[in-house]
Amino acid sequence: MANREALRELQTRLANRLQAARTEGVQASWLAVESGGAKYLFPLAQAGEIFPFASTQHVPYTQAWYLGVANLRGGLYGVVDFASFVSGRATAPRTEAHRAESRLVALGAALEVNCALLIDRLAGLRGADTFTATTERPADAPAFFGRGFTDAAGVSWQEIDLQALSQQPQFLSISA
Repeated sequence: MANREALRELQTRLANRLQAARTEGVQASWLAVESGGAKYLFPLAQAGEIFPFASTQHVPYTQAWYLGVANLRGGLYGVVDFASFVSGRATAPRTEAHRAESRLVALGAALEVNCALLIDRLAGLRGADTFTATTERPADAPAFFGRGFTDAAGVSWQEIDLQALSQQPQFLSISA
C-alpha cells in the first residue's frame, strides 16, 4: 500500500515537473526511463502523458512487441513493449510487482500517432547538465537512436528520437 502511494506521488511529481518544463522552459530536456535493463532518454517535447500500466486488449496476428490496445483517458492507444521492440525479442512475462512500477508513456500529440510505450520504470527528468560525456549515434544503431550520454556515476543512457521512431516502417507495421 505504501509502495503504491509512493509511486503515485512520484508520478504526480513527474507530471507536474513535465508540465512546468513545457511551460516555463526548465532546463530538463528528457524523461528518463528504464526498459529491458537499459536506460533511455525520451525528449520532453516528443513525450506525452504518463499512465499507470493498463490492461490491453490483445489484437490477433500482430508482432510479439505489440501488446494490443488500451483505453487511456477515453482515447484508444496501441501499446508497444518498448524493450521487446528495441531488442527484437519477446520479454519475460511481467509479475505483479513489476507491473506496479511499469508505466505507459504516450507519444506526444504532435507526432499524430496514438501509441504508448510500455517501460519498466520511470527514472525522472534529466537535463544536459546531468551528464558528463556524450557520444554520437553508432553507425549500426537504429535510425531512432540519438546520442549516447554518460552521467556522473558512469551510467550510460541512450537518447530515443520518438518522432523518428513513430515514422519507422517496422514500428508502423504491426502485423505478424
